[in-house]
Amino acid sequence: MTSTLELKRKSIQIRMDVLQLIHGAQTGHTGGSLSNSDILTVLYYSVMRHDPSRANWPGRDRFIASKGHSVESLWCILADLGYFPKEELKTYCQFGTRLIGHPNNKVPGIEMNTGALGHGLSISVGMAMGAKMNGEPYRVFCLMGDGEQAEGSIWEAAMAAAHYKLDNLIGIIDRNRLQISGGTEDVMGLEPLGSKWEAFGWQVTQVDGNDIPGLSDVLHAVPLQRGKPTLIIANTVKGKGVSFAENQPEWHHHVPNDVELRLALEQLSAELSVYSE
Repeated sequence: MTSTLELKRKSIQIRMDVLQLIHGAQTGHTGGSLSNSDILTVLYYSVMRHDPSRANWPGRDRFIASKGHSVESLWCILADLGYFPKEELKTYCQFGTRLIGHPNNKVPGIEMNTGALGHGLSISVGMAMGAKMNGEPYRVFCLMGDGEQAEGSIWEAAMAAAHYKLDNLIGIIDRNRLQISGGTEDVMGLEPLGSKWEAFGWQVTQVDGNDIPGLSDVLHAVPLQRGKPTLIIANTVKGKGVSFAENQPEWHHHVPNDVELRLALEQLSAELSVYSE
């Protein structure tokens, strides 16, 4: 199993890759990709069963990025793992590329096109039901945004997952408390978010979504209760790792300029050096 130290180093490097990817393309969802980097790092390098050399291996765990707009961290991780050549990252959001601004299932490692918020959990419920019906052991992990919780289809899917006792389904909410138009509690209040999911029949836990050991402990422990889907509220910081981007709503879709990129990479490089000693 990948060590905590290795995971921490990897998550910092992925953030650096994300910033360079977005800067090069001059487009992208920076804040959310920085907030979810730790979650994706733990999932892909430590928790999920998958094989880049056999992207369609039937026994693989499935990952659905319901908050598909924050795809940059996912592209960087899939390239790093060898699902496609790293050189292809340079084509991100360029004419004719496969690497568009949302997950694209023409790319190995992507299960489903997503980005229309609220759809990913419904897709995940279907996949988890299929596994149960066919006696397959794979799990389905679905990463949602917290702003996305205002979509009614989320709650229809949540109700169905509990009804069918889909304990092979793990929902994760990137709870960074910001969306494109401001704070989630100002745009559409969500709290008490955990109690709402519990009322819909899910086993709920909360974790610091930027803490590698805590994430690893929770994600290795799922399902948290047999016969119930699991919901993990991962409390994160939007723009995590870059001091001037953290908790800034304008960084939802902000492209770093040359100076911001240099300063951000310097900060992350300094953090990486601490974990490399």
